[in-house]
Amino acid sequence: MVHWLRTNKYASVVLLLIRLYLGYKWLLDGFSKVWGDSSPFNAAGYMQNVVKNPVLGPEKDVLYPVFNGFIENIALPHAQLFSFFVAWGEFLIGLGLIFGVLTTAATFFALFMNFIYLFAGTVSVNPLYILLGSILLFSGFNAGKIGGDYWVIPFIRRFAKEKLHLGNHSGSSQPSASIK
Repeated sequence: MVHWLRTNKYASVVLLLIRLYLGYKWLLDGFSKVWGDSSPFNAAGYMQNVVKNPVLGPEKDVLYPVFNGFIENIALPHAQLFSFFVAWGEFLIGLGLIFGVLTTAATFFALFMNFIYLFAGTVSVNPLYILLGSILLFSGFNAGKIGGDYWVIPFIRRFAKEKLHLGNHSGSSQPSASIK
Protein backbone atom coordinates (compact mmCIF):
# COMPACT_ATOMS: atom_id res chain seq x y z
CA MET A 1 0.00 0.00 0.00
CA VAL A 2 2.79 2.44 0.88
CA HIS A 3 4.57 1.59 -2.38
CA TRP A 4 1.37 2.41 -4.30
CA LEU A 5 1.00 5.71 -2.41
CA ARG A 6 4.61 6.66 -3.11
CA THR A 7 4.78 5.75 -6.79
CA ASN A 8 1.40 5.51 -8.52
CA LYS A 9 0.14 8.40 -10.65
CA TYR A 10 -3.48 7.64 -9.69
CA ALA A 11 -2.46 7.76 -6.05
CA SER A 12 -1.08 11.26 -6.63
CA VAL A 13 -4.61 12.35 -7.66
CA VAL A 14 -6.12 10.86 -4.50
CA LEU A 15 -3.35 12.51 -2.47
CA LEU A 16 -4.11 15.82 -4.18
CA LEU A 17 -7.72 15.61 -3.01
CA ILE A 18 -6.66 14.78 0.55
CA ARG A 19 -4.08 17.58 0.45
CA LEU A 20 -6.58 20.14 -0.82
CA TYR A 21 -9.15 19.18 1.82
CA LEU A 22 -6.67 19.36 4.70
CA GLY A 23 -5.05 22.50 3.31
CA TYR A 24 -8.41 24.26 3.02
CA LYS A 25 -9.29 23.38 6.63
CA TRP A 26 -5.91 24.50 7.99
CA LEU A 27 -5.97 27.67 5.90
CA LEU A 28 -9.44 28.65 7.14
CA ASP A 29 -8.48 28.06 10.78
CA GLY A 30 -5.25 30.02 10.41
CA PHE A 31 -6.90 32.83 8.44
CA SER A 32 -9.55 33.30 11.12
CA LYS A 33 -6.84 33.48 13.79
CA VAL A 34 -4.61 35.90 11.88
CA TRP A 35 -7.22 38.22 10.35
CA GLY A 36 -10.52 37.18 11.94
CA ASP A 37 -12.88 39.10 14.20
CA SER A 38 -11.02 38.06 17.36
CA SER A 39 -7.68 39.15 15.92
CA PRO A 40 -5.08 39.08 17.33
CA PHE A 41 -5.53 35.46 18.35
CA ASN A 42 -4.72 34.72 21.98
CA ALA A 43 -4.25 31.13 23.17
CA ALA A 44 -3.72 32.07 26.83
CA GLY A 45 -7.25 31.06 27.87
CA TYR A 46 -6.91 27.72 26.11
CA MET A 47 -3.55 27.08 27.78
CA GLN A 48 -4.94 28.03 31.21
CA ASN A 49 -7.72 25.51 30.67
CA VAL A 50 -5.14 22.85 29.73
CA VAL A 51 -3.31 23.51 33.02
CA LYS A 52 -6.51 23.54 35.11
CA ASN A 53 -8.05 20.49 33.40
CA PRO A 54 -5.26 18.13 32.34
CA VAL A 55 -6.02 14.85 30.58
CA LEU A 56 -6.55 12.27 33.32
CA GLY A 57 -6.26 8.50 33.27
CA PRO A 58 -8.69 5.99 34.78
CA GLU A 59 -7.06 6.40 38.21
CA LYS A 60 -7.36 10.20 37.93
CA ASP A 61 -3.61 10.63 37.38
CA VAL A 62 -2.29 13.18 34.89
CA LEU A 63 -1.44 11.30 31.69
CA TYR A 64 0.92 13.88 30.17
CA PRO A 65 2.76 15.59 33.03
CA VAL A 66 5.68 16.71 30.85
CA PHE A 67 3.32 18.33 28.36
CA ASN A 68 1.34 20.03 31.12
CA GLY A 69 4.57 21.26 32.72
CA PHE A 70 5.66 22.67 29.37
CA ILE A 71 2.35 24.50 28.93
CA GLU A 72 2.36 25.86 32.48
CA ASN A 73 6.02 26.87 32.74
CA ILE A 74 7.04 27.76 29.18
CA ALA A 75 4.08 28.26 26.84
CA LEU A 76 1.70 30.13 29.17
CA PRO A 77 4.26 32.74 30.27
CA HIS A 78 4.98 33.33 26.57
CA ALA A 79 1.37 33.02 25.40
CA GLN A 80 1.67 35.89 22.93
CA LEU A 81 4.57 34.22 21.11
CA PHE A 82 2.88 30.81 21.06
CA SER A 83 -0.38 32.39 19.85
CA PHE A 84 1.57 33.91 16.96
CA PHE A 85 3.11 30.50 16.16
CA VAL A 86 -0.28 28.75 16.23
CA ALA A 87 -2.09 31.31 14.07
CA TRP A 88 0.62 31.68 11.45
CA GLY A 89 1.55 28.00 11.63
CA GLU A 90 -1.99 26.94 10.77
CA PHE A 91 -2.16 29.48 7.95
CA LEU A 92 1.20 28.46 6.44
CA ILE A 93 0.40 24.75 6.76
CA GLY A 94 -2.77 25.42 4.80
CA LEU A 95 -0.90 27.28 2.07
CA GLY A 96 1.76 24.59 1.84
CA LEU A 97 -0.81 21.84 1.49
CA ILE A 98 -3.02 23.67 -1.00
CA PHE A 99 -0.15 24.66 -3.27
CA GLY A 100 1.74 21.41 -2.70
CA VAL A 101 4.95 23.22 -1.77
CA LEU A 102 7.10 21.53 0.87
CA THR A 103 4.18 19.17 1.39
CA THR A 104 6.07 16.77 3.63
CA ALA A 105 7.19 19.59 5.94
CA ALA A 106 3.70 21.11 6.04
CA THR A 107 2.23 17.70 6.83
CA PHE A 108 4.78 17.07 9.56
CA PHE A 109 3.95 20.35 11.28
CA ALA A 110 0.21 19.73 10.85
CA LEU A 111 0.56 16.35 12.54
CA PHE A 112 2.70 17.91 15.26
CA MET A 113 -0.02 20.48 15.99
CA ASN A 114 -2.75 17.80 15.90
CA PHE A 115 -0.89 15.76 18.50
CA ILE A 116 -0.36 18.85 20.67
CA TYR A 117 -4.12 19.44 20.61
CA LEU A 118 -4.72 15.80 21.56
CA PHE A 119 -2.25 16.02 24.46
CA ALA A 120 -4.27 19.02 25.63
CA GLY A 121 -7.45 16.93 25.55
CA THR A 122 -9.03 18.45 22.44
CA VAL A 123 -10.30 15.56 20.33
CA SER A 124 -12.45 17.44 17.78
CA VAL A 125 -11.27 16.80 14.19
CA ASN A 126 -7.73 15.89 15.22
CA PRO A 127 -8.01 12.08 14.77
CA LEU A 128 -9.33 12.55 11.22
CA TYR A 129 -6.61 15.08 10.41
CA ILE A 130 -3.98 12.72 11.83
CA LEU A 131 -5.26 9.84 9.72
CA LEU A 132 -5.29 11.92 6.51
CA GLY A 133 -1.99 13.61 7.36
CA SER A 134 -0.34 10.24 8.00
CA ILE A 135 -1.40 9.10 4.54
CA LEU A 136 0.23 12.22 3.07
CA LEU A 137 3.38 11.76 5.14
CA PHE A 138 3.74 8.09 4.15
CA SER A 139 3.32 9.09 0.51
CA GLY A 140 6.43 11.25 0.51
CA PHE A 141 7.13 13.18 -2.70
CA ASN A 142 4.06 11.77 -4.48
CA ALA A 143 1.78 13.76 -2.14
CA GLY A 144 3.02 17.02 -3.66
CA LYS A 145 3.81 15.78 -7.15
CA ILE A 146 0.70 17.48 -8.53
CA GLY A 147 1.71 20.81 -7.07
CA GLY A 148 4.69 23.01 -6.43
CA ASP A 149 6.83 20.16 -5.14
CA TYR A 150 7.16 18.96 -8.74
CA TRP A 151 9.52 21.92 -9.28
CA VAL A 152 10.64 22.79 -5.75
CA ILE A 153 11.93 19.40 -4.59
CA PRO A 154 14.23 18.78 -7.60
CA PHE A 155 15.61 22.31 -7.15
CA ILE A 156 16.30 21.66 -3.45
CA ARG A 157 17.93 18.32 -4.25
CA ARG A 158 20.13 19.90 -6.93
CA PHE A 159 21.07 22.76 -4.62
CA ALA A 160 21.93 20.38 -1.78
CA LYS A 161 24.02 18.19 -4.05
CA GLU A 162 25.92 21.03 -5.74
CA LYS A 163 26.31 23.63 -3.00
CA LEU A 164 26.39 21.47 0.09
CA HIS A 165 28.26 18.57 -1.57
CA LEU A 166 25.71 16.05 -0.40
CA GLY A 167 25.54 12.73 -2.15
CA ASN A 168 29.31 12.46 -2.71
CA HIS A 169 29.99 10.15 0.20
CA SER A 170 31.81 7.50 -1.82
CA GLY A 171 33.95 7.70 -4.89
CA SER A 172 34.91 11.29 -4.17
CA SER A 173 37.69 12.68 -6.32
CA GLN A 174 38.88 14.78 -3.37
CA PRO A 175 42.03 13.39 -1.73
CA SER A 176 41.55 12.51 1.87
CA ALA A 177 43.59 14.40 4.43
CA SER A 178 45.99 12.31 6.41
CA ILE A 179 47.24 13.07 9.85
CA LYS A 180 50.95 12.50 10.45
